[in-house]
Amino acid sequence: MNLTLWIATGLLTAVALAGGISKTFVPRARLAAQHGGEWTRDASPGFVKTLGVLELLAAVGLILPAVLDIAPVVVPVTAVCWIALMVGAMITHGRLGQSGLVLLNTVYLAIAAFIAWGRFGPWSFGG
Repeated sequence: MNLTLWIATGLLTAVALAGGISKTFVPRARLAAQHGGEWTRDASPGFVKTLGVLELLAAVGLILPAVLDIAPVVVPVTAVCWIALMVGAMITHGRLGQSGLVLLNTVYLAIAAFIAWGRFGPWSFGG
């Protein structure tokens, strides 16, 4: 199960990294033109970049604390924060009628919940 948790964490880290890079470094107009990026039209550039930075921090918080064995409790805490972020994303995409993206966010939420459950519980880094 530990290996499964590491794989899930790696997958979610890749998702967070990709999302963070795109929101932080890709111009908002270009994001808005992409499928699923319609929400950025009405969002301020600062808000979009803030979400990108939060996703980059999530990528770091999901992996580095465990790999470096420095405050590994940050991993499940980050997973819980990711759950909150996905709830917001699901609401936003739902309002825009993007059911496919709501489903994708639900999958990401489920992966984060699995990581939080496993790392807070039976496969925590402290035990």
